[in-house]
Amino acid sequence: MNESNVKYQIDTEENREFLESIQNNLLGFGHRFPSPGGGSYYLGDDGTPWTDRNRETWITSRMVHVYSLGSFLGHPGSEELIDAGLKGLRGELNDKENGGWYAGLTADGAIVPTKQCYAHAFVILAASSALLAGRPGAKELLDQALALYDQRFWNEEEGLSCDTWNTEFTVLDDYRGLNANMHTVEAFLAAADVTGDEKYRVRAGRIIDHVSGWASQNQWRIPEHFTKDWTADLECNKEQPDDQFKPYGATPGHGIEWARLIVQWALSTYGAPEGEAEPYLQLAENLYNRAVADAWNADGAPGIVYTTDWNGTPVVHDRMHWTLAEAINTASVLYHVTGKEQYADNYAEFMQYLDEKVLDHVNGSWFHQLDRENNVIGTVWPGKSDLYHALQATLIPRYVPDLSIAVAVKEHKTLEHLPED
Repeated sequence: MNESNVKYQIDTEENREFLESIQNNLLGFGHRFPSPGGGSYYLGDDGTPWTDRNRETWITSRMVHVYSLGSFLGHPGSEELIDAGLKGLRGELNDKENGGWYAGLTADGAIVPTKQCYAHAFVILAASSALLAGRPGAKELLDQALALYDQRFWNEEEGLSCDTWNTEFTVLDDYRGLNANMHTVEAFLAAADVTGDEKYRVRAGRIIDHVSGWASQNQWRIPEHFTKDWTADLECNKEQPDDQFKPYGATPGHGIEWARLIVQWALSTYGAPEGEAEPYLQLAENLYNRAVADAWNADGAPGIVYTTDWNGTPVVHDRMHWTLAEAINTASVLYHVTGKEQYADNYAEFMQYLDEKVLDHVNGSWFHQLDRENNVIGTVWPGKSDLYHALQATLIPRYVPDLSIAVAVKEHKTLEHLPED
């Protein structure tokens, strides 16, 4: 293992204390997210709500999930914040006429059009976590979200989810995308863990098998964008490469995030890293290692570039905070599952970069976007919209990799409390 500052080294007491200090800062930072109707305000650089921006369903759902984790960690005020977000998801953001959830509401309360698979996956995650936290209305929300998702987004024949409907659920967009399917895997694993309905874990595996096929044919760089018949559209948004949700090319951060979710699915499905799980763990390593080789320190400065072309050359050099969070998560998971020191070394490098460049030591939380010289910018992600990726990066390194993080935290399934073999 590299001889870096001990507080960056995985499984040390100093690192646990560092993670906990970041965790406490994040949970304190987000307290002002609820609007009067419960939808989440977008948070600014110092945690002040930007009330002139849309109140988005996906952000509201993430904040419900975050403060569900906060409630298991004993963070004061978490229950009230969960309930505020649930009020938004069951109230102003819920389409009582057409079903499902609006993409969001504008500052003056107008509907943001379309119904997004991405947002609906996060409603499932939020409701699963809130149900674990015992919050009123959470079970009804989860039942409603799963039924709606099954009806509108999941395609049983394809084993994949579609992406975007119009608001009335009468016109389905031809675009198909893996970002929504990735968060569907996360949501389905949470739903399976919380409800005991294993069909959602099986569905997650079907999505993963598709990703495995596409990535293996593409040097382990995952195509992101597809036509309605699931033909990869490798040139999508080439003229607008830093699109907020549909960037051109490969997104290394997603390769890294997929790797962690694949490990979680494989271990929760097969129970041990040997045998049937082994090919999936190799898949996870291939995805992670390709992404890190392409993107980490790729342009002469520390950080993980946002996107690359299909040969691994950086396209958008900006560094997004969520990518670093997922790199911390996946390096820790792969180290704990494989025991390979390279992943511990990566983890220490990522933690040092977090401390030196991405943590906002003045105003709190993490800078959401840096340029290639690691200066703070806001062209794609101004402010600090939510806490989801960052908070999970303070927890996943310490908890068992086969459970959804909310279940693991509630049940105190930390790695240091596991019995020795």
